[in-house]
Amino acid sequence: MTDDIKSPTQSQPPSLGRRGALECMAWAGTGLLWTLSGGLVQSVLLGDAAAAATAPLSFIQISDSHIGFSKPANPDPIATLRETIGRIRTMPSPPRFILHTGDITHLASPEQFDTAQSVFADLGAPIHFIPGEHDMVQGADPGPYLQRFGADTKGEGWYSFDVDGAHFIGLVNVVRLGDRGMGTLGEAQIAWLRDDLAHLSSSTPIIVFSHFPLWDLYADWGWGTADARAALAALRRFGSVTLLNGHVHQVQTKVEGHMTFHSARSTAYPQPAPGVGPGPGPLALPPDKLRAAIGLRTVSRRVTDGPLAVVDRSLADS
Repeated sequence: MTDDIKSPTQSQPPSLGRRGALECMAWAGTGLLWTLSGGLVQSVLLGDAAAAATAPLSFIQISDSHIGFSKPANPDPIATLRETIGRIRTMPSPPRFILHTGDITHLASPEQFDTAQSVFADLGAPIHFIPGEHDMVQGADPGPYLQRFGADTKGEGWYSFDVDGAHFIGLVNVVRLGDRGMGTLGEAQIAWLRDDLAHLSSSTPIIVFSHFPLWDLYADWGWGTADARAALAALRRFGSVTLLNGHVHQVQTKVEGHMTFHSARSTAYPQPAPGVGPGPGPLALPPDKLRAAIGLRTVSRRVTDGPLAVVDRSLADS
């Protein structure tokens, strides 16, 4: 088993004012372009859209838009989300669809859901959602999220679909939080997952998307899913499994056998690296340090015995 975890080094700098935040919209509003070719999944910079032209299937992951957030880490998350959508719309080869890995809104209010629907209508491409814990606030009725974004889903919002021979699975791990605030899937959803996978060949490429990581990225901060082991056991027979998540607002990668885990950046604000500082939460960076601390990771999956090819670039790089 290969276990490869890479974390950026970050400190807790002073807060960022509104003008500074608005000047730095580009870093926050960057999504990931995913391509699938020959059963292999890889990610590239959203700006490197030429890669999509040669891939049989390409899609984009965005996450943690937090519509309604208004603190110094990003006083205007709608602007950074629109920045992301603008980049998607101007790609020379449009993605087949978009995956949003949760926390569409900050407080799940009707007004925030209205705004989200209005902004996402500008995408001009299909978008598949799963909820974050900010979209299904603990103890509140999950109905408003399901009515807006969960049509034709199962249970509390989980579902699957097939595209060009690949099987996509949206899992919900935010309805009931476990120890230290970790996500949970629940027995009903895990049973559904086993049944959903039962008819598939082990050569089928599997892409799973959830809000909380399905691996213990940093359990002390609740960055994981308490009962993920049972779900992962059902996926181990497949030769290509890619698991995408949001929640942690930063790029993190883990490789475990045939499974590759990727955490995505937020379109709203960053969070500290695991274990850096007193705990998770919005991280406000000064403009002169922001571009060197924020970047994107290109992860390539190849048919070799070697490790994944991982290339990190900060936004300060030319």
